[in-house]
Amino acid sequence: MEGAYGVKRRLLAAAALALVALAAAGCTPGAEVPTGLPLNTEGSPREIATGLQLLVLLTVLSLVPAILIMTTSFIRIVIVLSFTRSALGVAQLPPNQVLLGLALFLTVFVMAPTWQQVNELALQPYLQGQISNENAYNQGVEPVRQFMFRQTREKDLALFVHLARLPQPRNQADIPTHVLVPAFIIGELKTGFQMGFLILMPFLIVDMVVSSALMSMGMMMLPPVTISLPFKVLLFVLVDGWHLIARSLILSFQ
Repeated sequence: MEGAYGVKRRLLAAAALALVALAAAGCTPGAEVPTGLPLNTEGSPREIATGLQLLVLLTVLSLVPAILIMTTSFIRIVIVLSFTRSALGVAQLPPNQVLLGLALFLTVFVMAPTWQQVNELALQPYLQGQISNENAYNQGVEPVRQFMFRQTREKDLALFVHLARLPQPRNQADIPTHVLVPAFIIGELKTGFQMGFLILMPFLIVDMVVSSALMSMGMMMLPPVTISLPFKVLLFVLVDGWHLIARSLILSFQ
């Protein structure tokens, strides 16, 4: 009986023969080659510019999730919520969908004033035809830049200005957006980890107390997590943990 390796070799050989046959048919003189949509190369420069603008718009729309994550409060919020779930010791509670949904709606709540300014300064004037595309972008990105500047440390900005080999900026307008965004991201990561550490400490103390109590009673074979988990959940519920975390997250951006 032919082994699995031999069967794979025969299938690959058959596929190679089929590709060769198709290539030979395509290279035969007089063979009809299927054509796609006709390309109109006689369009005016205005039509070409419109097509390029549409292509750029579609590209930006495909990057909207990344832009939403990297230029808003979502980074800090989702990190703190993830630390909270890890501190409780319950791997799947709350589920990922609930955790991400809460992070998303808290992000909308925090970013609502900024997005309202973008709508008033850029989106509505552009839809009414009062400003051009370039002016709409410049006016719309400014409130987002101001939000990121408020949350970004000077140390992080100085790092990326130095790495980009830019001259010493005199004001915020001299710092380009591609330098501001990574500085904002690493600042948010540090702040999120700092808040997560403070959340971990009370639960770590509960684990240590339970572990010491079990060792003093000679119950070393019993996992401390089994006993400490109900106490950690009870502690979190009694102090109204989700209320405190949501309040702390929102106030940290003000």
